[in-house]
Order: sequence, then structure tokens, then C-alpha cells
Amino acid sequence: MSMIKIDMNSPEFKDRMEKTVKFTDKVINQFGWEYNPQAEVNEGVQMGLARNKMMYNKLFCPCFMVEEVDGKPQSVENRTCPCTPAIEKEIPEIGSCHCGIFCTPEFAAAKRLELGMEEVAHTHSRGLTTQEAEMLLKKADIDPEELVSLMEARELGMVNFKLVDVREHMEWEMGHMKGADALVPTSTFWPSLEEAQLKKDEKIIVYCHVGSRSAHVRNILTDSGFECVANAAGGIVSYRGEIIK
Repeated sequence: MSMIKIDMNSPEFKDRMEKTVKFTDKVINQFGWEYNPQAEVNEGVQMGLARNKMMYNKLFCPCFMVEEVDGKPQSVENRTCPCTPAIEKEIPEIGSCHCGIFCTPEFAAAKRLELGMEEVAHTHSRGLTTQEAEMLLKKADIDPEELVSLMEARELGMVNFKLVDVREHMEWEMGHMKGADALVPTSTFWPSLEEAQLKKDEKIIVYCHVGSRSAHVRNILTDSGFECVANAAGGIVSYRGEIIK
């Protein structure tokens, strides 16, 4: 089947897009959901729905392929918006549908907080709130700018966590992050971990040179019962904060 091209600037598509937005508005109201706080997500899905309606005369989910069955177009997994898997499983269990346009109010609120948090960490337009800092600490990977924001928040007494260097002693002597609480080299990991006396219920951020060793250590600690361990992605070479040499 040859590629079907639809002119997004055509009056037909604009009219269909307007009707599609009214349709998703109606779905939101019917189920008590909210739109994704990221407007570009919603617009992309709405455009896909409008396209599929024009092509197949069905509001097939744009995130799933459409196949021809017995000469008729059919969405894989019978994904016609609002689809049954989203209503019965995805939104109740995850908080949003597969495409991300429809969310529970709780999911949308958390996403708004997350988006605000990331903007703060990346632009330093203002300090993190305690709630934003606590959410950052729940991430598996924390980028260099986020780590700077968290270190500032810890210095202000807003949050508490242990910053652990998992490089070797020689590397530590050459330079380590200011505020690092412990050195737990991977070459002597278990004895050094015991000596560091880290508690399994405290929040921990691990770092190394570029983030690969510390990612491995994060997995080991998590598997060993530590409840909240994050990896400083990019390691010390990407860190924007102060280095002690």
C-alpha cells in the first residue's frame, strides 16, 4: 500500500482537527480525566486521530499500526479511541493511556510538578521546593544540573541524602565532589560499604567518573535492599558544582 499524504493546511484537515478536539474534550468530561500537561503530546495525538479519521473513517489510536483484515482496516489490539485497554487497565493502573493524552487528575498533577521541577533544575530560575527536591531524589538517574540543585537544597537543610563516590582512592585524591559523604570503591566494595555504615532506608546518590560504574552500584544496592538510590548520570566529569582537589 502506497503512502497516503494528508495536507495539514487543507480546510478538510483543519475542520477534522476541530471536530477531533471537541471529541477529546467530550471524552475528558465523560470519564473525569485530564489532558496531559504537555500540550504538544495532546496536539500530536489529536492530529493522529484526525488523520486516521480521514484515512479510515475511524478514530484509530495513532500510536498503534493499522492493518487490513478481510479487506477492511483494523487497528492492532482494536485500539479505537477511547480504547478499552486505556479505560480498563492503563489509566486505572498507570495514570495515563498509552498515547499519554488522557490522564487521571493525580497523574496530571504529578506531571505538572515534575515539569516545573525539571525547569527549575535546568535553568536555575529559582530554588527547588522541598517537594520538588524529594521527587528528584526518587529518580533512577539524576543529571548534572539536577545534582547541583539537590546539593544546594541539602545545604539549605531542605532535604537529606548521602552522596557516595564509588571510584578508587587515587581518583578521589585527584578530585571529588564537594559534599561527598563516603568513598566506596568498587574494587573493595563490600568492606568499604560496611565501613561507610549507610542505612538502607536513607536516600543515597552514587557517582563515579562518567556514570557507568555508579549505575552498576545503584543496581547492586537496590538489589541488596537499599530503598532509594539514584545514579549521578554523567559522573564527576559532567558535574557543574564544586570539586575538591
